[in-house]
Amino acid sequence: MFGRTFGNFSIDLNPANGGGSYSGGDALTGRISFELREEVTINRVAVALRGRAGVFWAGVGSKKTHHSAKLDVFKFKVVVMPQDTAGPTKLLPGTHVYPFTFQLPHGDFPSSFHGLHGKIVYTLTVAIDRPWHMSKEFVTEFNFVNPHCANQTELMSPLAGSNSMTLCCLWCSSGPISMDVRLERKAFLPGELVTIFCEFSNNSFRTTTPKAQLFQKQAFFTHGREYHRRQQKLLTSGAGPPIRGHTSKATSEITLTIPADTAFTISNCNLIGVDYIIVVSLCVSGSPDLEVLFPIIITALPGRIAPPPHL
Repeated sequence: MFGRTFGNFSIDLNPANGGGSYSGGDALTGRISFELREEVTINRVAVALRGRAGVFWAGVGSKKTHHSAKLDVFKFKVVVMPQDTAGPTKLLPGTHVYPFTFQLPHGDFPSSFHGLHGKIVYTLTVAIDRPWHMSKEFVTEFNFVNPHCANQTELMSPLAGSNSMTLCCLWCSSGPISMDVRLERKAFLPGELVTIFCEFSNNSFRTTTPKAQLFQKQAFFTHGREYHRRQQKLLTSGAGPPIRGHTSKATSEITLTIPADTAFTISNCNLIGVDYIIVVSLCVSGSPDLEVLFPIIITALPGRIAPPPHL
């Protein structure tokens, strides 16, 4: 019945901040349009905004228990038609357009996210209510980003780390292997190139190979964090040239490109957490890798981060 009366229904959102994402305090504007093939009486057309986080996974073992939790981030609605009359309104055949404007609430809300065991989604729902008919709803999802609220100086400050070890073989020991590693800063954007500055010393008798890996860590929790599920995913990796034994000093730059579709860091949601870590390692045959770890943040800072000069 609805399809025979209504046609070409669309929800069009105007881009904010020059792109297709929105943040707290932004004006979310757009329009609803549809075509009527006959005269229709409508009680109201309402638009609702909702942010919601949810997790779900099945337990392991013989008992297939299921765990789930949901959390409303925010929820509110406005009536866009009728605006000046009380009671039903008759609409004639033809095209009808209704603009709308919302101001997204200010607050520390998590960014949109879709993971293996949970998601954080922000939706706009249009409900058309007619007398003696079930209300018809149309839902569209919009992308919400939360610029990380940490101190800007901290996000832009370089990171440095070092590690060393000595190889032992029975009663013999070789010279030490050491590494000093630096990153240009702590915060990066999806799609950005990360340059890792490395300095190595290999006074052993073995050849070592430097490499770098970017991992994403997802965590999903029920309320009260009674149950949880964690997942680690390798996003990208790179390697430098091998370093022969008895090399007192070698330098290398390893680059990693953060995938353009990488989700933002999430640390402000009770049900879902998303973190990132860069692992820089020296691979030594027959021995554990020598590693330096750098927790980083993937975020959308106000404006675009301008990469600083090389360290």
